[in-house]
Amino acid sequence: MILLLPSDPLRPRRPDEHFAPEAAAARQAGFEVALVEHTGDGAVVGRVPAGLAVYRGWMLTAPGYARFAEDLAGRGVALVTSAAQYRQAHELPGWYAALESITPATFWSSDDGRAGFDRARLALGAGPAVLRDWTKSMKHYWHEAAFIPSLEDAGAAWAVAARFRELRDDSFAGGFVLRRFEEFGPAEVRTWWIDGACAVAGPHPDSPEALPEVPFDPAPYASLIGGLGLPFVTVDFALRADGVWRVVELGDGQVSDCPSALRDELVRKLLR
Repeated sequence: MILLLPSDPLRPRRPDEHFAPEAAAARQAGFEVALVEHTGDGAVVGRVPAGLAVYRGWMLTAPGYARFAEDLAGRGVALVTSAAQYRQAHELPGWYAALESITPATFWSSDDGRAGFDRARLALGAGPAVLRDWTKSMKHYWHEAAFIPSLEDAGAAWAVAARFRELRDDSFAGGFVLRRFEEFGPAEVRTWWIDGACAVAGPHPDSPEALPEVPFDPAPYASLIGGLGLPFVTVDFALRADGVWRVVELGDGQVSDCPSALRDELVRKLLR
């Protein structure tokens, strides 16, 4: 198994500083580590030996990942996660239907126009909502580009969408996504699933020192997440105000950040 990591932009023979501890843990666990040059929308493949590989690095768009996989295939390298599987995990429309019963109600558009946004808004119905696109929210701009207090106020809702689109700029992906607002606790649990089984669970990297007060049990969700047939994903859970665990996000495990406290365990589980 080969672990592919981004190289340092200034010292291409060394791993990027953010991933250097992961490179060390991987070598200690028996991984062969190879470095690739990351370009933002894709990856320029460096010296990578032929074999089966898993990527751990900066986020790629779905088309960028497809180009990455194609470049590697030309060198005899097969990624554990195919381009189609990456898109399914990376973009919300790819996984929502399978997890609809355990995640907030959601509707989306397929572009950045107001007509599609309004169709999604009307489909979701009255009340508050959270806005994002197919791959990302702007939660750090909560009141101006994420939270919509009332879907009935079409003008105010569109103002939030327009600001979101402005902030996302060239990174805007797919279309607008409107999710029913649910009241969650302040901390999330990030779970790591390998071949349909929960391998690692711990704090979300945005709040690495915090966990919900209620212990999280992944067993009730294994059949739904495993049913997606994805080889390596992360699923973020939050505890709703009524004590029910809800899925906040699913993402491809190759481009999901990992708290340092869980890094060694995750690398060992990937090697197995």
